[in-house]
Amino acid sequence: MSYLVIDGSQGEGGGQILRTALTLSILTQTNIELINLRSKRKKPGLLRQHLTSVLAAQEICGATTEGVELGSTRIRFSPGRVKAGHFHFAIGTAGSTVLVCQTILPVLALAKEKSTVTFEGGTHNGMSPSLSFLEQSYLPILRHMGGKCDIKTIRFGFYPAGGGKWRLGIEPTEKLRPVHLLESGSGFAQDLHNCSLHALICSLPESIGRREIRTAQSILNWQGATSQVQDVVSPGPGNSFQLSIQSSFHRNVFEVVGELGVSAERVAKRAAGRVNKFLHSQAAVEEHLADQLLLLIALAGSGSFTTTQPSLHTITNAKVIEQMTGIQIKIEQRNEVLWYVYVVE
Repeated sequence: MSYLVIDGSQGEGGGQILRTALTLSILTQTNIELINLRSKRKKPGLLRQHLTSVLAAQEICGATTEGVELGSTRIRFSPGRVKAGHFHFAIGTAGSTVLVCQTILPVLALAKEKSTVTFEGGTHNGMSPSLSFLEQSYLPILRHMGGKCDIKTIRFGFYPAGGGKWRLGIEPTEKLRPVHLLESGSGFAQDLHNCSLHALICSLPESIGRREIRTAQSILNWQGATSQVQDVVSPGPGNSFQLSIQSSFHRNVFEVVGELGVSAERVAKRAAGRVNKFLHSQAAVEEHLADQLLLLIALAGSGSFTTTQPSLHTITNAKVIEQMTGIQIKIEQRNEVLWYVYVVE
């Protein structure tokens, strides 16, 4: 049996290479061998979150695998036929359930029948896209492209306790439609009805959320924007502060997860700084969403958007997609602060 070899040390050398490769392996029915997995991280190889991603990908298609265990830096993955159904994946740590979800979501969205997937683990850990990001920013775009998904949150899972639980319902679609996101986010932000400030709090004083909101309102002059402090259910204490700007059919979400020893004011300043950078760029898509959109526009065969300076994460993701599919995603700099990303047709 022949395998397409993918070097996990290329570019940013993290877990995104593994996740993108697994998704495309199933969709293209390509046998893959991943080497040097997460070699640029402090703890190389598969951590529990990455292991769960592989096991989830294996389960939804009955794949044959080699080397799939904690700490492994080399695995083989031979996909089988995709089978929709009811699935349950638990990480066992505060590792990101959203990243596990994004490994299998494009596959199940293009399956022949509907699926329900329950996830347990982390939902807001500050180092990866949160459940809030998935629900408010990523899924609306997927729906616009023809995907049909809905989320039911049972409980949140903040770092380090984890313990979050949520359910994803997926109605399949035959093909994703192209999407073009070119309208400047700063244009939408001029109307404060499109802007919001949201603080999630669990087992912490509500005043933390109020201070975050006041600080960001002052920096951004968003006193007229919608604001909310929301007390949520989670096994452990936590705080997530989110600033968002609604566009035509999705939100750009700028989130900072609170940390022990970091003041509410500092959390808010970090989030507001990201918003100001985005508004100055005149981009349509913030940098974290940009990274997540690459696979969707590649699967649609067409698509484009403007964004701020792409991260190494994004550049690496584009290279893995091209290696596995031959689809080229071009990233062109338009000026000092704006980039244009599109599928070469």
